[in-house]
Amino acid sequence: MAVDEALDRLLVRDDFRRNLTLDHLLPARPARYAPFPADLDPRLAHALAERGVTRLYTHQVEAAERALRGEDVVVVTPTASGKTLCYNLPVLDAALRQPDSRALYLFPTKALAQDQLAELHGLSAALGADLKTYTYDGDTPPSARQAIRQVGQIVVTNPDMLHTGILPHHTRWARLFSNLRYVVIDELHAYRGVFGSHLANVLRRLWRVCAFYESRPTVIACSATIANPGELAERLTGRPVRLVDDNGAPAGPKRLLFYNPPVVNRELGIRRSSTLEAQRLAESLIRGGVQTIVFARTRLQVEILLSYLQEALRTRLGDGRAIRGYRGGYLPLERREIERGLRDGTVRGVVSTNALELGIDIGRLDAAILCGYPGTIASAWQQIGRAGRRQSASVAIFVASSSPLDQFLVNHPEYFLGRDPEQGLIDPENLLILSAHLQAATFELPVGVGERFGDAPVAELLRVLEEDGAVHQAGERWHWAADAFPAEGVSLRSAAADNVVIVDVTRGARVIGEMDQFSAPVFLHEEAIYLHEGAQFHVDRLDWEEKKAYVRPVKVDYYTDANLAVTIRVLETHKSRPGGLPAHHGEVRVTALPTIFKKIRFHTHENVGSGPISLPEQQLHTTAFWVEVPPEVAARFRRPQLQGGLQGLANVLRQVACLHLMCDARDLGSYAETRAPHTGAPTVFVYERYPGGVGMAPRLFELAGAVLSASTALIAACPCEAGCPSCVGPALEVGEEGKAVALALLEVVRPLQAA
Repeated sequence: MAVDEALDRLLVRDDFRRNLTLDHLLPARPARYAPFPADLDPRLAHALAERGVTRLYTHQVEAAERALRGEDVVVVTPTASGKTLCYNLPVLDAALRQPDSRALYLFPTKALAQDQLAELHGLSAALGADLKTYTYDGDTPPSARQAIRQVGQIVVTNPDMLHTGILPHHTRWARLFSNLRYVVIDELHAYRGVFGSHLANVLRRLWRVCAFYESRPTVIACSATIANPGELAERLTGRPVRLVDDNGAPAGPKRLLFYNPPVVNRELGIRRSSTLEAQRLAESLIRGGVQTIVFARTRLQVEILLSYLQEALRTRLGDGRAIRGYRGGYLPLERREIERGLRDGTVRGVVSTNALELGIDIGRLDAAILCGYPGTIASAWQQIGRAGRRQSASVAIFVASSSPLDQFLVNHPEYFLGRDPEQGLIDPENLLILSAHLQAATFELPVGVGERFGDAPVAELLRVLEEDGAVHQAGERWHWAADAFPAEGVSLRSAAADNVVIVDVTRGARVIGEMDQFSAPVFLHEEAIYLHEGAQFHVDRLDWEEKKAYVRPVKVDYYTDANLAVTIRVLETHKSRPGGLPAHHGEVRVTALPTIFKKIRFHTHENVGSGPISLPEQQLHTTAFWVEVPPEVAARFRRPQLQGGLQGLANVLRQVACLHLMCDARDLGSYAETRAPHTGAPTVFVYERYPGGVGMAPRLFELAGAVLSASTALIAACPCEAGCPSCVGPALEVGEEGKAVALALLEVVRPLQAA
């Protein structure tokens, strides 16, 4: 087979084999089938047979049967296991039996929504039924919107459009809400942190509107493998949910390899570029006839890898379009063309961001290369699952970068294989998020006195909003009183309402993104390099009063990192645990003043310039996890030694915490203090970068032992001498003894790790 032959050619090379840290075979898995549900309309079985589906997998049958009985379900099975049929079967059954019935599909991306729409149209054609299935998003022309509201039987949309375009105008959608039978929430694992906390409140608003129109739709959710799918589904929907996770889909044998690029500078801990190594491996596989997908972390990396591969393989493949890129920013028709090419085999290789990690149908691929850790174990398994989507052999190769997370995983593959994927954490009760959606809910329908919004009693919050003039009480109900349209001012991707808007001045002042106020001074100060989906933008001006950052696209070989003068004051300690390093979590106030920024060259991490930052001090009331160093331990070190060790420990804890919490590195901040104001003890803080927090600090407190243990392993395994970007940070930042002191501090946490 092409995969085995191409892999053998790689494994005989000593330079490849000696840098492998894992060579693991995932065995083949046979299919398990079950008969079609007895209650299912027989026309569906005939239509599926015409499309080559004569039997259903066990999990498809269980999910469909439960949904047909009106039970809320969440289906959790690997990539390419046929989750789409789990919700399409009951939805189409209802549409065939009761043409007035309606369904609402929620997808996190437009591309995924379009892919699912094509699948629905294919099934409708096989049924010979004229099912009115439409997408409703920002690209839907105004001329089509009224027709969709009136006749759409299956409306495919996203949480943002439901939030601002459907719920506030529910009277125009009366036919949908009066007959709403099913709500489908796909890619459930994507809704975590701030985004998930917002969606939980959007769904609370949806259930209120449905109750007003006397409907109670059944929820069918689907997710990649995460540690707490049932809990996350129940937190998001506010309902008891039945978990379906007995996967019946087949899988062929898969070889899983972890590859660590060789060290080129041992003292500085610098390794050969993961981008170049991924390009070399992909080129070898594609030359061997193996259809390959390469996952890159950023849009910029996608374009670099794509140009390298096209240049290297032009003479071999002839047609430059046999190697394609796939990322945000490509036109929809272009993406559809690439997806078709992958399915029919004319595209032999594709370089993608995580846009192809989701359930878009791209057929069967033989190999997946992960150029860098995608951020969560769940995402890594999603990307690995893109290879071997049927029963043939396949290979997946993780190529580690020099980042601490990558180095921890590549040197501890047993952690990756043996650990459940991360938990999806949300906090719907975050006061800022809850308040924003309570205002939107009051605009949509008056709130009754004593009514609860999810689990939260809201009478006190409504009184606060009344003082601000947003609502007023009349009899037994609270009514919206302000002129503003509340949903328009709330982004589902941020906790705070007053974000800094990012404006590209080269394209007619086009808004390309936004950022919370606390993060903006770090990433959007003047002369910063702002990275937006991999593209680089130079910040020309930050208008702090107007909350606008004006940027222009550039191509440079460096990024910027700001130095913050941070102080943290503990406002309230919620929980404490004794041990070698006592651990706590609670509420804190973070005060940050950006002072200078550094220009850091990509890959080598060398400092190539700096400059001052002149912006006002920022305050953030949030939640944090912290550990204290006992006085007798701190007394072993001189103050500069201790400061370097604490800073190194803070750097590592933040990185490892992201691994355990299924969050992005920008979701957390860390800070080391040799003399914390509340105790006088040396302390390391890891705090949430969102006002009020979204539940990560309490979870980090629960995982303290595992996080500290993983931090110890990461530092100890790094081959550098005094600290580097792959562990505690460069020696210039933490001092020549920073790495040794950080390890010495972690040596005292054995009792906590055991707990």
